[in-house]
Amino acid sequence: MPLLNKHDRRPEHREARIVGFLCNWCSYGGADTAGVGRYSQPSDLRIIRVPCSGRVNPLFILKALLNGADGVLVSGCHPRDCHYAEGNFYARRRLEAVKRFLPTLGIDPRRFEYSWVSAAEGGRWQKVVTEFTAQIHSLGPSPLMADAPEFDFLKECGI
Repeated sequence: MPLLNKHDRRPEHREARIVGFLCNWCSYGGADTAGVGRYSQPSDLRIIRVPCSGRVNPLFILKALLNGADGVLVSGCHPRDCHYAEGNFYARRRLEAVKRFLPTLGIDPRRFEYSWVSAAEGGRWQKVVTEFTAQIHSLGPSPLMADAPEFDFLKECGI
């Protein structure tokens, strides 16, 4: 999708507002590996680094989507490889519950995804972020806040 002017708010000419919560130890490292390896990646994702995917409060996801994010991606260490032993097991349980709850709020569950990417998997990170961004672009702007201006997620959500 060509981006002529990132300040143009017409849906066909703007970057998607995608928030990514990435585990400091694995997924953030995987994103860094992809960058160092010069893998081409979409620029729509705004990364928020968290100590562990297990520390992502489901309310962060809901607040992001309700405040105008077109999509939310959570990514952490592979199961049985968490630096905090069981953090991603707790995350998986909560994240799956959030995904099932989204239709109740009128939010398409395809606007939220979670994945497991290690620090050494730059190619996998590129694939995950590229596919999710393409999925969000195919869904179009969030129907909840289609006309919303750019927002600072951290400020708006009080983080």
